[in-house]
Amino acid sequence: MEMVECSLVATLAPRPLPGQVRKALPRPAAFGARARLRVRSVGREEPLHPQQTAVRASGPDHGGRALGQAAVGFAAAAVVSLTGFSGDVSPLPTPPARAESLTVAFPVSKAREVNRVQRTLVETWGLIRETFVDPTFNHQDWDQKLQQTMVEIFPLKSADAAYSKISGMLSTLGDPFTRIISPKEYQSFRIGSDGNVQGVGVFINKEPSSGRLLVMDCIQGGPADRAGIHEGDELVEIDGKSVSGLDGEAAAQRLRGRGTDDERGGGLRQKEVQLSREIINLSPLSTAIISHRTDDGHECKTGYVRLASFYQTAAAEMENAVKRMEDIGVQSYILDLRNNPGGLVKAGLDVAQIWLDGDETLVNTIDREGNVLPINMIQGHSLTHDPLVVLVNEGSASASEILAGALHDNGRAILVGHRTFGKGKIQSVTELDDGSALFITVAKYLSPALHEIDQVGIQPDIQCSPDILSLPRAPSLRENSNATNLEMDSCIMVAEQALEIQQSKGSAS
Repeated sequence: MEMVECSLVATLAPRPLPGQVRKALPRPAAFGARARLRVRSVGREEPLHPQQTAVRASGPDHGGRALGQAAVGFAAAAVVSLTGFSGDVSPLPTPPARAESLTVAFPVSKAREVNRVQRTLVETWGLIRETFVDPTFNHQDWDQKLQQTMVEIFPLKSADAAYSKISGMLSTLGDPFTRIISPKEYQSFRIGSDGNVQGVGVFINKEPSSGRLLVMDCIQGGPADRAGIHEGDELVEIDGKSVSGLDGEAAAQRLRGRGTDDERGGGLRQKEVQLSREIINLSPLSTAIISHRTDDGHECKTGYVRLASFYQTAAAEMENAVKRMEDIGVQSYILDLRNNPGGLVKAGLDVAQIWLDGDETLVNTIDREGNVLPINMIQGHSLTHDPLVVLVNEGSASASEILAGALHDNGRAILVGHRTFGKGKIQSVTELDDGSALFITVAKYLSPALHEIDQVGIQPDIQCSPDILSLPRAPSLRENSNATNLEMDSCIMVAEQALEIQQSKGSAS
């Protein structure tokens, strides 16, 4: 059996409360092999000359200018055709390719790997030109930007340096979510979206201030969890090689058994563990029953559901959880979306339909031309009409905000917590010819009540802080003891009080 050796610095700090997970989206470190971990415990129209490349790119002609003016007299290559994009993380249909095409001549690098990135640059440029949400491209000449970036890439020697030029070009759009990722990074994205991964079951992320690779969480029951690795542990070595200088993605690849040979290698207590690589279900959902007695001695059960991310399985898992809770007499619900960074938008819309009836609008979209299009349910049937509170905070983003807005604006839920992150963008994902992926913001979301989400966020009905509690108490946990410390979470206490008020008024929402 293949072995992976990982060294970490372990922490003595307790596991976080449900609302205290770090905002950064952790990467699943995962691929059956074994892993040895060392843990430190601490706390991008001229006639063509023979030496030019022709690229035909579909898209509208912004400004009607030929794009080959600055690219004459260089080394030869081939013809590339751009016709649209393939992947889409939004529920919107893929826009058809435009009829018009442009021929672009550009200088071709003699380095094969850089030559390939040049093709990726033109492919990227064309897709942005056709679909990016801002038709002014952040008030810049996008055609000129292609020429400029191509000239900058021409003398480079490595693909990595060339990719950085594409990233630089995309950064001028003023939208950090429109970006390109490498083939390896795209593979990790696809793994995470599928909800299954082969690995050791540990989430890691690089701490910006120190550069340390820290364990964000462990998959319950996975190899890392069974070995006693905890949140806050620092990853020091993998298979005897230092992780110094690696980012979270590179470390995750190495943990999956995909590390490269050119990676860098090399007072606090350290430990070394050996972990088997297994197929792990990245379940985004955990549940608990919070039970307490009212003043008249009646026992009330509140179903607590925490959704950590929107994988493909999120809606199915939530449906099963709600059905189980209904069977045991749960009378109200708390849906915890705090620090949920989003994921698949369709999964978020599917979750909303578990709680809503009829043909309500789930979310609206607004495209680059200003057209507003509602996305509605079709004869939806809620699994329960019991009172519902949704917990959100500044770490709730994207699909979390769409779900929270759908439940709130349709009068189904009260929102408790803090203003959400404000990421209301619709993105397409295109797998490019070289295996990299391009994320493009193609439209924006508005809540059912037409409230802005992007850069604004969702404002909760009730801020949760201890000083507004009139009935503080410590609810007892009756199910899934791993959802620890709920009794110490003030926001859950505020949510319970809001639920009591709803029930006393005879409200079903």
